[in-house]
Amino acid sequence: METETINSDTAWAAFSARDRSFDGRFVVAVSSTGIYCKPSCPARHPRRENVRFYRDPAEARVAGYRACLRCKPDEVGRDRIAVARAVALIEAAEDIIALDDLAEQVGYAPHHFHRLFKRATGVTPAAYARGLRAQRAARALTEEATVTEAIYEAGYSAPSRFYEGGAKRLGMTPSAWKRGGAGVTIRWTVADTSLGAMLVAATDKGLCRVSFDEGEAALRERFPKAEIVPGGAALADLAARVVASVESPDRDQDLPLDVQGTAFQEAVWQALRQIPVGETRTYTELATIAGNPRAVRAAGTACGANQVAVIIPCHRAQRADGSMGGYAYGIDRKIVLRNREGVE
Repeated sequence: METETINSDTAWAAFSARDRSFDGRFVVAVSSTGIYCKPSCPARHPRRENVRFYRDPAEARVAGYRACLRCKPDEVGRDRIAVARAVALIEAAEDIIALDDLAEQVGYAPHHFHRLFKRATGVTPAAYARGLRAQRAARALTEEATVTEAIYEAGYSAPSRFYEGGAKRLGMTPSAWKRGGAGVTIRWTVADTSLGAMLVAATDKGLCRVSFDEGEAALRERFPKAEIVPGGAALADLAARVVASVESPDRDQDLPLDVQGTAFQEAVWQALRQIPVGETRTYTELATIAGNPRAVRAAGTACGANQVAVIIPCHRAQRADGSMGGYAYGIDRKIVLRNREGVE
């Protein structure tokens, strides 16, 4: 039985490109050799008429195929289990676990597991842990009586450890976060684009909101305690670069961002930014890259939580059946953006 989660044309394209992001989603069986491989297998490709696609190694074995000794497709499941176990260990730990210790606990060599974890989640184990701790700090800053208590509650060994990296990740000082953004200045403007009026807003660290059909009122509702001021000349260059990204999305503007989310959301956003121009990814693929293949709905939610339209290109996300799915600013805009990138 061929795989039902990916159509044969998509599977063949992934196999032809040796796309690692599809490893674990299906296996490729070759009737002329009697073996099955993972999509990224480096061996010479067989003819299309000799290929069958199966959901997993077990199905391929039932059909009479044996595992490829070169790409070792049966180990993909072991890799995913190791990454899932490592994520659980990181989330349960009070401090960041050293790479050597983490790799030893899941049964891999450190350097190999480092590459494996990053390929599966989009971030390194240490970056995943830092993101998780910063997320806890953000939550604690709204719950604890003092900033210091919140820092310790989030798992930092001392306030200095938080200020070394956590504060930068939050995009504002912890005391400002505690006060709901009070003391943070956000500059804004509304720029004309071929897709309609676009709100461009930024802190001194980077873009915090890029959206269509919104203005100052929506920005104040989203950031009620920040100082909202007109952008003026200070925002002109950045706004022009945002507009250029809308009009020519195939050009990388390398724009600074000041957005935060959960560790999983940030992994999805990073995965979106890594999609080459002219290509798309399914929500299942994004969830897999973000480290949780079953969190397909959460991957869609992460796309919906994207604060910076076009800059984090959630218009490149689609459903597994090839349909486009939703888009916060209307399907018509999503179609135009995709067409400009060469996606039909």
